[in-house]
Amino acid sequence: MDTDLLSIANARRCADAAWEAFLKFRVYNPSDIDNIVEQMALAIEPEAFRLAELAVEETGYGNVPDKRIKNLFNSLSIAEWLRDIKTLNLLWRDDVAKIAAFGEPMGVVAALIPVTNPTSTVIYKTLSAVKAGNAIVCAPHPRGVKSGALTAQILTQAAERAGAPKNLVQCLDTVTLNGTDELMRHRRTSVVLATGGSAMVKAAYSSGKPTLAVGAGNVPCYVHASKRDDLAEVAEQVISSKCFDYGTACVSEQAIVVDRSISRELKAEMKLKGAYFCSNQETERLAKAIFPRGNMIDPDRVGQSPATLASLADIELPPRTRVLVGEQTEVGWQAPLSAEKLNPALAWYEARSEDQGMQIATDIARFGGWGHTGVVHCDNPDVVARFSQTVPVNRVIVNSPALHGAMGFSTALEPSFMLGTGTASGSIVSDNVTALHLINIKRVAYQSRPWREIDEMYGE
Repeated sequence: MDTDLLSIANARRCADAAWEAFLKFRVYNPSDIDNIVEQMALAIEPEAFRLAELAVEETGYGNVPDKRIKNLFNSLSIAEWLRDIKTLNLLWRDDVAKIAAFGEPMGVVAALIPVTNPTSTVIYKTLSAVKAGNAIVCAPHPRGVKSGALTAQILTQAAERAGAPKNLVQCLDTVTLNGTDELMRHRRTSVVLATGGSAMVKAAYSSGKPTLAVGAGNVPCYVHASKRDDLAEVAEQVISSKCFDYGTACVSEQAIVVDRSISRELKAEMKLKGAYFCSNQETERLAKAIFPRGNMIDPDRVGQSPATLASLADIELPPRTRVLVGEQTEVGWQAPLSAEKLNPALAWYEARSEDQGMQIATDIARFGGWGHTGVVHCDNPDVVARFSQTVPVNRVIVNSPALHGAMGFSTALEPSFMLGTGTASGSIVSDNVTALHLINIKRVAYQSRPWREIDEMYGE
């Protein structure tokens, strides 16, 4: 039978079944829902390594130890944060103004799952959707169906053991673009959560359904001269963030912009931490290996190890290399390494002045990462304020790794694996997306002033 037809039928069955489950789930008490979320998170912990192994085996992206950490963060850390969050029933009340707000679920969530994080994103979106009182149907990338489906199965079984209705959590097991499109457009789908490539995000916004989708990230990292005495830590933060899961996170650093007065010292520290600085010829070969068509990354170069990238670019690496660095002077497709690279490769820029550093960081963010995230390593609050006001991003991480800071681990940002990029890049949301984005808020307002006063105020 035609695979597209199978996928479309699969999507219809799942959406209809999810709606029936949602109708049953609507009457659950928040305390019962919290227990279901808790049990799903706990069920992932002993399976985190197995799911990581399957994800790497199936997709060919990233590495097992780091994908295990992603699975645990999106189960245990997300669940811990959700415990203290109110999503349903009374959210707040103001007795003086005589107004109160109540949270209500949206219904059925269609969750698009990226190939780069096929298990951890299922975990994060499922816990968030269920905490908000919704049913969810996950649509994995075709290269991540097995790992996504197994993750959903573990979550489903845990939820049902805790008392959730059958089919509250589902995952498509036959996936094509037409099947995913059918899920997004289905009459029972209430909202779309889209994480993936630009084509999939565009399709989500074209589905006719309310959509929360995120754009690409091209994260600049500006290292200011005020960090001269702390460059070893800066180097370790940058490299640890960029090499995590072989760079599959769009929020990791993509380019380092360093004040020239400290560039030699930072370069030396980065070399000690495992950075390999390519020669000009090696940089050109690396760029061609990652962007063979000049203006588009080769999907087979995503999430690959430094050794693999070096082999493709005919570069001989020293032992224990963690990232490859190519020095650049321009931003744009004439210098492909200035674009987003979902692998352990970094662009390197030296700035003659603070002004130039800000300008390079701004140009990088505008080149494919508008609205996402920027990083500044700086001990001068005035410079941090200027960076925050100048660089067109919605998240500014200060003196912390981009990955750990933006996802809410090393900062007080809401923990999330879906980072909104705002309207400048075509996203309706600029927040770290959480369960609070998956509820409707009903406001109940008593009369707080005599309505007849309108004539006294505005009448003739």
